[in-house]
Amino acid sequence: MTGQRGRTLAIVQARTSSSRLPRKVLRPLAGEPMILRQLERIARARRLDGIVVATSEAPSDDELAVLLADSGYDCIRGSLEDVLARYVKALDEYQPDVVVRLTADCPLISPQVIDLVVERFHASSADYVSNTMNPTYPDGLDVEVMSASVLRTVGRDARDPHEREHVTLGIYRHPERFTIENVVDPSGLDNSQLRWTVDTPADFDFVSEVYTDLFPAEFEYEDVLELLERRPDLVRTDRDAPRNAALNGLDTGAMKRDVP
Repeated sequence: MTGQRGRTLAIVQARTSSSRLPRKVLRPLAGEPMILRQLERIARARRLDGIVVATSEAPSDDELAVLLADSGYDCIRGSLEDVLARYVKALDEYQPDVVVRLTADCPLISPQVIDLVVERFHASSADYVSNTMNPTYPDGLDVEVMSASVLRTVGRDARDPHEREHVTLGIYRHPERFTIENVVDPSGLDNSQLRWTVDTPADFDFVSEVYTDLFPAEFEYEDVLELLERRPDLVRTDRDAPRNAALNGLDTGAMKRDVP
């Protein structure tokens, strides 16, 4: 059991039909599909009681589902477009008390940062805790933690298709309804301009270079920062692609506000 607020389950949303880089989760990264490399990293987080991948029932995700099953990872399948419904389906099947939302385009995700955000949630009385409201970590180290009951409420009430697609949008755009907290890097650093997520071929090339240099050691966030100090030619930033581009033009409520 994790902390005082119950069983904590990481739900990783994944699909192969990404418009900008199709099948990116299956691209080979250091000899294995990218999603397996990311799941290896997530599994090193100490504050998780389980991991499940939520993918779609579309035929395009059949190969992904088989890969996950063959590799020993739990997988649930649901609507391609209604990602929130996939999460609710995972709640029904696994009955967690706390949910950690992660996306499968972040193969540099930090186990330490996952633990930090989960620990903050368990130490607080907030409905939702993340490091994304006022980000200080690179894009690609995003962690969102919420109570399962709040996610069920949003799953029941959300009618806006954007809220169905973006899962937690129906929480943080309503700070009058839900208690929201933000986690910043305790070191005082602000590296939010750095881009470590994978949406384009150039993003994938960057991640591949990082793995070539640092893998198979169990490298962490600080190790990647040190690599970029040695190899400034590798650095990618929000000038290469904007952060949270999928949310541009939407009313995101608390996001970017001065959230505690």
